Parts: sequence; C-alpha cells; structure tokens
Amino acid sequence: MTTRSAPDRLLSVLSAFDHEHPALTLTDISRRAGLTLTTTHRLVGALTEWGALERDEAGVYHVGLRLWEVAALAPRGLALRQIALPYLEDLYEATHENVQLAVRDGGEVVYIEWLSGRSAVGVHIRVGARWPLHATGVGLALLAHSDPALQQEYSEGPLAAFTPHTITDPAALRRVLAEVRRTGVAVSSRQVTDDALSVAAPVHGPGRSVIAAVSVVVPRTDAQVPVLVPAVRLAARGISRALGWQPERH
Repeated sequence: MTTRSAPDRLLSVLSAFDHEHPALTLTDISRRAGLTLTTTHRLVGALTEWGALERDEAGVYHVGLRLWEVAALAPRGLALRQIALPYLEDLYEATHENVQLAVRDGGEVVYIEWLSGRSAVGVHIRVGARWPLHATGVGLALLAHSDPALQQEYSEGPLAAFTPHTITDPAALRRVLAEVRRTGVAVSSRQVTDDALSVAAPVHGPGRSVIAAVSVVVPRTDAQVPVLVPAVRLAARGISRALGWQPERH
C-alpha cells in the first residue's frame, strides 16, 4: 500500500468540500478524505489555525476566508472577473438574459461569474460550478480554440450525455468545433436541459490565446440567435481589449 504524502493528505482534506458538501463535521471530512480521524483532526486543526477552514459554534467546518484571499490572486479567477464584469453587465442590460463567464480547466468549464436574467431556464449555474466542455456554449468556444491535440484527445474520450441532444459523436463534435472557429461563436441548444440555448464567444488574452468565454443562456423556444450573436461578440471583444488583446491588422 502506497503511503500518502503530507501535501496529498492536506489537499485531500480541502477536496472533501464541494458545492454539495459545503459544511462538514470532522467525521465527515475524515470519511470523504479517506484519512484516519486522528490524522484528520491534526490537519484540520492546522488548516483552521491558518484560516483555510473555519469552525462554527456547532463544531461544523466550512471553507475559510483565507482561501478566498489566495484565490483572488488567480489571473483566471477574481482578477479576470473584475475586468470582465462591466462588459457582462452591459450584455445583461442589452439582453436581460442569463450571462456567464467561464474558463477551461482540463476537460471542464469552470464558471467564474453568472448574472441571473429574467428567463427561467433549467440550467442554474453557480460560481465555481463545472460542466464538460462539449455540453455547453462556453465549453465549445473554449475547446474550439484550444490546442489541436487536446481537441483530438477530448473528442475521442467519453462524451457524457445529459439530454438526447447532447453531442456524443466524435465526428459531430469535430464538425461543431470547426463551425465555431469559422463563425467566431458557439451555439449550444438543449445539450444540458431541454429548455435552454446558449450563445457563446471566446475571450482573448494579450496574445492570440483564448483564456475565457462569455455567453448568454435563454429559453430555446424564444431564442433570437441572430440578435444574440452580435451582442455576445461585442462583450467578448470588449473584455479581450480590456485584457490587452489587439485585433490583427489587415
């Protein structure tokens, strides 16, 4: 049996917390981290003293503010959100629909901002939530502009289905990604829930690389894609320029 390193044990304690488990007892942490109660008690004590965890009056532990302070330093997290927020708010005012900003982490998108619109669509995203790249508009926009080797590897991997309309065929996914690169936008319809459609566009960093994607999510039955496309493109372009991106001169 391989002995787990001290950093691995420490990270396993933090990994015990997620959106479904934001508050845990010491016993819960021990079970979810796969550690003995004695080891868990020692590590939780150290993390609590540093501020990574907080213990309430009932003895239940929560993620501490110290981790939020550290996370705020991530260039693809809070810093990107602060730069993008004025453009996201403009997009919301132009559409009054659900607006989101996401980045890629491996084969998933991570949502770093969500402005809730008037439409009651089935997808309820929270900041920090994750979805597979192929199933969302922002994910398709990010995947289409990622390294070709990553696109190939992802397309050949298992493509989870959430509705009958989710893209699960590798050849179909490659065709969709080519269309996203051609048009500059990704349209994802009924891939996660039967009532939602999203229009997304890539956000460029100071170079040519795509570092994020912005989108609107609307009810599919009332979706006016030709109207949404230029609004989403404008927001993505504004964020890109604010990040230092310059369009190619012809």
